[in-house]
Amino acid sequence: MAVEQQERDSHTGYLTTGHEWNGIKELNTPVPRAVYFFLTLAVLYAVGYWILMPAWPLGATYTKGLLGIDQRNVVAESLKAAAADRSVWTRKIETESFAAIQSDPKLMQIVRSTGNTLFGDNCAACHGRDAMGGPGFPNLTASPMLFGDQAEQIFNTIRVGINSPHADTRVSQMPAFGRDKMLPRADVLKAATFVYSLSHKEAKNLDPATVEAGKKIFAANCVSCHGDDAKGNPELGAPNLTDAFWIYGGDLDSIDTTIWGGRQGHMPTWEGRLSELDRKILTLYLLDKRRASP
Repeated sequence: MAVEQQERDSHTGYLTTGHEWNGIKELNTPVPRAVYFFLTLAVLYAVGYWILMPAWPLGATYTKGLLGIDQRNVVAESLKAAAADRSVWTRKIETESFAAIQSDPKLMQIVRSTGNTLFGDNCAACHGRDAMGGPGFPNLTASPMLFGDQAEQIFNTIRVGINSPHADTRVSQMPAFGRDKMLPRADVLKAATFVYSLSHKEAKNLDPATVEAGKKIFAANCVSCHGDDAKGNPELGAPNLTDAFWIYGGDLDSIDTTIWGGRQGHMPTWEGRLSELDRKILTLYLLDKRRASP
């Protein structure tokens, strides 16, 4: 009876299943041969993988497979090879001079890659990811370094820090001439006007008498650190006041605030946090960025 009730589709010749949805009847079509083919391939691949590769857990161990491949050993060998490769260039950077390393393109490529990571992890929080600094933090790619731009000077600054707890720390402090009543308010503004004029030669709205009076105040109070020419002193961490680079701002109000309230920047010592190799790489990285800066 069931066979006699089955209906055959007039277009395809396939029997129907007896299911119908809104006038659409379901055909009882066979599974395509391609499906059986790929299922067979999948089964053969799985069986082959189980035989050749580590696959099944067996309590405290597992089936090793005929190929004996162990990913732990693969990773261990990869790490061993990486360490061996690293030891070659780390030894060169540790032993060769800054100049020799800078003249070696392959080493400098490693310095740029490794230094970028070191700088991002340790220095970018203050100096910015691009090392161009911001208010209160110097631009390391262009501005003169307070304690010198030479490789050894930069390396040592990274090592001991500035106003840090290190016994050999660099020390740099701008006195608060106004707040500590070393100069009256009017004299602070005169000195600020003179300092402003040094790096803004084009300024035309400055009173010449105020600038001249500020020059005398500067000579009496500031030259011991910044020099007679106001170009600073790397030994004391006193910045050049005649260029366009300012840590706390070079406009008249910012200069006035600096003279009035003083400044005391801080840079941590990295001797206990970074290895000598890492500090040398950072030094080379900064020198490279300064060389590449327009």
